[in-house]
Amino acid sequence: MAFFGLYFPFFQYPGVDDDQLFTRVVEIAAAAEHGGFDALFVMDHFQQVPNYGPRTDPVLEAYTLLGALGARTSRIHLGALVTGVTYRNPALVAKMVTTLDIISSGRAICGLGAGWYEDEHRTHGFPFPPVAERMDRLEEALQICRAMFTEEAPTVAGRYYQIEGAPNRPRPIQPGGPPIWIGGSGERRTLRLVAQYADVCDLPLVDLAGVRHKLEVLARHCDAVGRDPATIRKMRQGPVMLAKSRAEAEARLDGAIAAMSAAYPGLNPEIMRRSIIAGDPEAVVEQVGAYLEAGLDGLTLVLRDAHDPESIVLIGEALRRAFGPRQPMR
Repeated sequence: MAFFGLYFPFFQYPGVDDDQLFTRVVEIAAAAEHGGFDALFVMDHFQQVPNYGPRTDPVLEAYTLLGALGARTSRIHLGALVTGVTYRNPALVAKMVTTLDIISSGRAICGLGAGWYEDEHRTHGFPFPPVAERMDRLEEALQICRAMFTEEAPTVAGRYYQIEGAPNRPRPIQPGGPPIWIGGSGERRTLRLVAQYADVCDLPLVDLAGVRHKLEVLARHCDAVGRDPATIRKMRQGPVMLAKSRAEAEARLDGAIAAMSAAYPGLNPEIMRRSIIAGDPEAVVEQVGAYLEAGLDGLTLVLRDAHDPESIVLIGEALRRAFGPRQPMR
């Protein structure tokens, strides 16, 4: 069995006004659940990120939305991919994720990352520390969230964050607390933190060779801390261009690469082409299978047509036919 998540970073839908926006998002969540996806993720941003659209595009706050979706769905797991540690005190994050676990009857995911979008920090008034400090903050956030999920009255004395006998009542419904996902692939710090603290490693857009290499690095970090790599679910996040024909998918792939190259001039278009899954349902299943054979336990799909519930059901059902029934979270 493989684990499949649906990540949708878009809230700009054709013909949908703001007063109907949440209704459409609920339809998307219902389609993901019906189509057999295991998890549904939203991004933790306050303005649109460059590779998905202009910063003036509509964006909903992650945890307000997740709580509402927890009350409107019944099976699919829910989380932010991933929560930037620079935006909220980690004790608050632990409380928010615990609340989501209660609302959803045990379906919350705790996604954490160091934060990266400097422009968003500036426009919204958040400090943007150097990367080394952000990674230190991430490690302290991981310690605090894990402690608040598992201990009655934990105390953590970090450099940047502290809790002292912090109660977290009600307790999370999931034994051991919601699973902790770490997003990123930095070989020196991020993957070491995965080995030490995470239940799930979520690699960003990398091709097959990159996946194999990152998993080797993760295995070495696991050896260093005495952990079995098999206890960590290995995921990969990336766009999927699904179309009725391969030619149509190729055309859409060309457009997506051009847009990303314009947003990020340093990107290598050929690497992007190797990293994005594109084709008709049969071709998409074939490419997903190659990533699973490379050592992944599942994929998180970014569908640019996520505004279309029919497309979500189509790809979800195709993946389930090919790779087995829904997989439990742990």
